Order: sequence, then C-alpha cells, then structure tokens
Amino acid sequence: MQNILIIDDDVFIGNMLEEILIKEGYAVSRAYSGTEAILFLSGNTPDLVLLDLMLPGLCGEDVLQKIKDIPVIVVSAKLDVNDKVHVLLSGAADYITKPFDPKELLARIAVQLRNKKVSDSAPIFVFDDIALDVLSHSVTVADREIRLTKTEYAILKILLQNHARVVTKSDLLDRISADTPDCTESSLKIHVGNLRKKLKAVSDKDYIESVWGIGFKMRTE
Repeated sequence: MQNILIIDDDVFIGNMLEEILIKEGYAVSRAYSGTEAILFLSGNTPDLVLLDLMLPGLCGEDVLQKIKDIPVIVVSAKLDVNDKVHVLLSGAADYITKPFDPKELLARIAVQLRNKKVSDSAPIFVFDDIALDVLSHSVTVADREIRLTKTEYAILKILLQNHARVVTKSDLLDRISADTPDCTESSLKIHVGNLRKKLKAVSDKDYIESVWGIGFKMRTE
C-alpha cells in the first residue's frame, strides 16, 4: 500500500484529505508543522508528500528543500504565480491551489506515483540521445560510450532523473555529497562545465542548461 504524508496544520483540510486518500486505498501519515514533518521524514520514506506552505515553525519552502527523492505536491492557498514558480524550481513536482477539486488532486497524485514507479524501476535513464546505465555505470551519447569522472557521472544521473525541472545547486551538492565529497560549491561549476564539454564533443549538442542564480537542468528546446 502506497503511503502519502500530509503536511498541513489545518486540521479540517487534513482530515478531508486523509478521508479522500483512504477511500482511494492509500495509507496516510500526518504532520502538523514543518518541524514535525522533518522529524517524521528522518525515519520514514513516504511515496508522496502533500505539502502546505504556510506552516507553523519551519515553513513549507524550507521543508521542501529538505525532502529528497520523494515527489512533493504543494497544496497551498497562495495564488501568486511567483510563489508557484519558486516552489516548482525548488523541487516540487506539482502545485495545486486551495480550494481544489478532489478528483483533480487524485489525478495529480496518480500521475506522480506512476512517474516515480517508472523512475525507480528503470536501470537506464534516457534523455535525447544520452543513455545512462545505472547497473554498469556507463554513459553513451549517440551510441558512443564516453568516460566520465565519478563526480561527472553523479551530476549527470541527478540531472537525468530530474530532466523536467531545474535542480538547484544546493540540492545537487546535497544529493551527490556522499559519493563525491570532493565536489564543493566552488568546484561544482567546473565539474558541470567539463561534463557539458564531454557530452557536446560527441554530437555537438549542448545538453545541459545553466539557470542563472539557481542551478542546472537538461536542455529541452
């Protein structure tokens, strides 16, 4: 049974969400503040998180920064486009405003869980003519294998796993730090630059895009 964590201090909305989700066959966990959510996530890994932004204690934006490898749908009353853009660029998988239609929310949840299942089960990540094989740790571009350093491979893997969104510099460093302690904030740009050159040398395409002041993403244009 897939587990969904609801992070919302509004008891009425939380109860309503829990009732809807249980009827759909999901298991539900609850957190009523940002601090409680972080404590829960330190020992548990839900399949998806529904996150309110206006939380007591640690705000939703700060909680989002600490959630790794779990799809997060922000459920918020904030209607400003800049708020939506900010959280989507910061790692949220989706954003839905309150009040919402339960059917729409359930559809968005189903999409994210389906995408996560495909991502978790796929030993090969493919983008354009790049293929990264997780089992063999090999990377090919237009069917030609290229040699990457451990750091370059780790960076490319994260970018391919999140090819539809911007990966912030801090998020990228956090997620590769265990395997590549040599990569620091000051050297990250150099590693990404070297990776871009190696990929471009094969097919003359610039696959990685720098998003000024934020991070990096796979170029989709």
